[in-house]
Amino acid sequence: MSDIPADLDLREQIARIDQAQAETRKFAAEQQKLVEEALKLARERFWFPWLQLLTLVASSAAIAAVVARLVR
Repeated sequence: MSDIPADLDLREQIARIDQAQAETRKFAAEQQKLVEEALKLARERFWFPWLQLLTLVASSAAIAAVVARLVR
């Protein structure tokens, strides 16, 4: 039979399980951060064209107002 006590082997297995659980928790937390980042980027990608259009319209209106004031 083995000269390693069963108690020592169980402690080693418990330590490995604890380490695996800690790594799993870290992985899940990192995965959650990546999901939140992806959602943020998706929202930004949705709003970006509308913000460009709004900026173009506002700047065009401002330029037209300045030109109209200068022409008068």
